Amino acid sequence: MVNQRTIKQIVRTTGIGLHSGTKVELTLRPAAPNTGIIFRRLDLPEPLDFPVRPDAVGGTRMATSLENEGNRVSTIEHLMSACAGLGIDNLYVDVTAEEIPIMDGSAGTFVFLLQSAGIEQQSLAKRFLKVKKPVEVRESDNTGEKWARLEPFFGFRLRFTIDFAHPAIDATGQYADIDFAKVSYVKDVSRARTFGFMQDAENLRSSGLGRGGSFDNAILLDEYRILNHDGLRYEDEFVKHKALDAVGDLYVLGHPLIGSYTAYRSGHGLNNALIRKFLADETAWEIVTFEDAANAPPAFTRDWEETLSVA
Repeated sequence: MVNQRTIKQIVRTTGIGLHSGTKVELTLRPAAPNTGIIFRRLDLPEPLDFPVRPDAVGGTRMATSLENEGNRVSTIEHLMSACAGLGIDNLYVDVTAEEIPIMDGSAGTFVFLLQSAGIEQQSLAKRFLKVKKPVEVRESDNTGEKWARLEPFFGFRLRFTIDFAHPAIDATGQYADIDFAKVSYVKDVSRARTFGFMQDAENLRSSGLGRGGSFDNAILLDEYRILNHDGLRYEDEFVKHKALDAVGDLYVLGHPLIGSYTAYRSGHGLNNALIRKFLADETAWEIVTFEDAANAPPAFTRDWEETLSVA
């Protein structure tokens, strides 16, 4: 059977929010089967839970944020991406501020944290969302058209195109085709960092965004080149980071997707619109489980190491 998964023990780390610049303590705790992923704010007068689901997303400008009772937990996408990549179904995420720490700007630190906690198989079957028919969303703005689509596919595949008129990004390639039956999330995707442009920094900070950004947690570019002395981690790191974000945004569904995601210039808002439209059409999906792991798509076992204990 393909089992649900959580972590074996509590782990903690400290960092700063990319947009708020606020110091935050992050604690990951095991959760029982069928709990899902639940964020919890500990800094409020009373602790407040933010269960992960598409209709709980209340903000998507430069990050994906959950809202509850007028409060929010923001920038969840990198941690959600790491959970998806390692097959974590059930987890409590405690934070002492409104933003998840950015760490190094990728999902790699969260992968390391989850692996350090140990990953434990649980007694119930993992529930997958299988795409049964195509679902698409489109939008246009002053920069042109954007779209994202889900289609049936026996596995998990992302095809993402970005379109930045910047010489350094042009030189790296702006399209990625990632089939997780052939590509390792941990090795080939998780370490791709967020990126930003120095000419936008002042405007972002004046609107309350990007206050924690630095060379330690982002790829920074001027009008012509990459400013980080250590260069890129992947030849196509820019588009891979957008794919990493999409993995996290799609996992807000609460279950791994069996299907193909294709997008052109999509972001957090369009990704959330896509999964809301997908869930709203009950003919577009079904819940499936695998009593025999040999019958499951290989995409979902490549990075999920064997564990010794069963909860």
